[in-house]
Amino acid sequence: MKLLRYGPAGAEKTGMLDGDGQVRDLGAHVPVLTGAALTPEALDRLRALDPAELPLVADPGRIGACLASVPNFYCIGLNYAKHAAETGAEPPKEPIVFSKASSALSGPFDPVIIPRQSEKADWEVELGVVIGRETLYVSEADALSHVAGYCVINDVSERAFQIERGGQWIKGKSAPSFGPIGPWLVTADDVADPQALALSLDLNGTRVQDSSTDDMIFSVREIVSYMSRFLKLMPGDIIATGTPSGVGMGMKPQRFLRPGDVMELRIEGLGEQRQEAVAAG
Repeated sequence: MKLLRYGPAGAEKTGMLDGDGQVRDLGAHVPVLTGAALTPEALDRLRALDPAELPLVADPGRIGACLASVPNFYCIGLNYAKHAAETGAEPPKEPIVFSKASSALSGPFDPVIIPRQSEKADWEVELGVVIGRETLYVSEADALSHVAGYCVINDVSERAFQIERGGQWIKGKSAPSFGPIGPWLVTADDVADPQALALSLDLNGTRVQDSSTDDMIFSVREIVSYMSRFLKLMPGDIIATGTPSGVGMGMKPQRFLRPGDVMELRIEGLGEQRQEAVAAG
């Protein structure tokens, strides 16, 4: 299934994409797409529906973030071998786990707002993993059964805030609009292998990131199992699993976002995003 949210910011409705690519209204069944709506039981109830019997949305308009809210927005750093190399870092021996503020969530086609005092805003196409059940001490063998679905994420980052200002990475990751997710939440049963997905990002029409999730240092099942040793993952939690090489910080000379820049990103089977960078007011 491909689940989505459509409508004006703050007033989005829940929808399902049918086999013809048309949006069907799911509001009577899922008023808010988050948390309990993503458990295996809840998703099974949606699978039992006939999309043709759901109201057709002729003009969905704006597509919003594919989740209304998230309990936690986690990220994994330096998780692609070539990306670690371009930053000059040693490949990590264990997953680097950090958080992104949930207030960074935004729609896949909404503008990315470059914050005040920003010097080094950067792009990062990433595979997003959405948790579907409480997850604590899960084995790698069982980890994927705890995943509700997957989505495209642009883990927008301000490198000066992240690296040069001290403290933790979260403050360089969390400005409003720094977490575009969607356009769809694609349920896990529609993703045969999360480690075999092509992903890419174009900046102003030029391909700058072009890779596959098979370059991940730690797989999705390893990440979910590893994190569950230290904390309880909850339904609706989202994990951005790292970005491949080609970010602005790794270029020579470095290249960072400027107002008017356009990012277009995609992951195989999960859809595409497009954002224009704009200056904060």
